[in-house]
Amino acid sequence: MHLYPEPYILRHGEMLWNQQGRFQGQKNSPLTDKGRRQAMAQGEVLRSVKCLPRIVFVSPLGRTLTTANLAAPFIETHVKEPRLLEINFGAWEGATREEISQTIKAPVQGSDWFFKSPGGESFQMISTRVMSFLKELEDPAIIVTHAVTSKVLRGICLGLDQADLLKLPAEQGCIYNL
Repeated sequence: MHLYPEPYILRHGEMLWNQQGRFQGQKNSPLTDKGRRQAMAQGEVLRSVKCLPRIVFVSPLGRTLTTANLAAPFIETHVKEPRLLEINFGAWEGATREEISQTIKAPVQGSDWFFKSPGGESFQMISTRVMSFLKELEDPAIIVTHAVTSKVLRGICLGLDQADLLKLPAEQGCIYNL
């Protein structure tokens, strides 16, 4: 297992499409009031860390930018990093689990289906871009990203295979410190 600089990985807070059960991928919907509160609570946790990193890398989508601004306004350097974007769900972006099930004529279960959407990213594609980011990471950092990207990022850091990393939690408003 390769050792990477210590990351503090934040998943953005709840959004409107989460309430509606829609998969966003690289599309966007705004944070709900609950999502904004989750981001501010992340900030309270970060403020309590004695040797906090001095840089925030953030996916360039609105939900992560808002989360970063609410959770870490006291960190001067925020860098938009496109390699931290959520997985591209292709034709399934904006669809609900039920709509996808009807389209593929099968239940949508587990997480493997994330990588099988028409026009979307494969596991290899998202892993390659996340690994590219990690290889360039020189110092501990705060990383604000998304559910699937967070799982891949943490899984790579922990040396997990695809099946095991997909079992990792990805709660909204959480901080994962590795």
